[in-house]
Amino acid sequence: MKAVTVTWFEIPCNDIKRAAAFYEKVFATALKVIDFGGPLMAFFPEKEGNIGANGSLMQYDSYVPSHDGTLVYFNCDDCNTELGRVVAAGGKLLREKTMISPEHGFMGVAEDTEGNRIAMHSRV
Repeated sequence: MKAVTVTWFEIPCNDIKRAAAFYEKVFATALKVIDFGGPLMAFFPEKEGNIGANGSLMQYDSYVPSHDGTLVYFNCDDCNTELGRVVAAGGKLLREKTMISPEHGFMGVAEDTEGNRIAMHSRV
């Protein structure tokens, strides 16, 4: 059977500046916003050789934020760190750090400033 892997994701937003500020605060990083003559994208930083998909925020007419859409998990050293920044960044904490299992580590869920659910995952 052929493996199916995610290579890219786009998180919808209504206000690219507000959304980028939220993700920059939560993940203590910088996002690069680019105007493509209509679509606006804010790219998450990527590092050569990292495992996992990269992605961006996307502001465009056909992109509608949703609390009920696909749940994207962000890898963290300790998800408590990023979850602890959510409220101060303007989001909502929906699920505190919770053990999935000893083999799979921990996760927590938040809502961003646009109304999307996102999750954080860590092994510790």
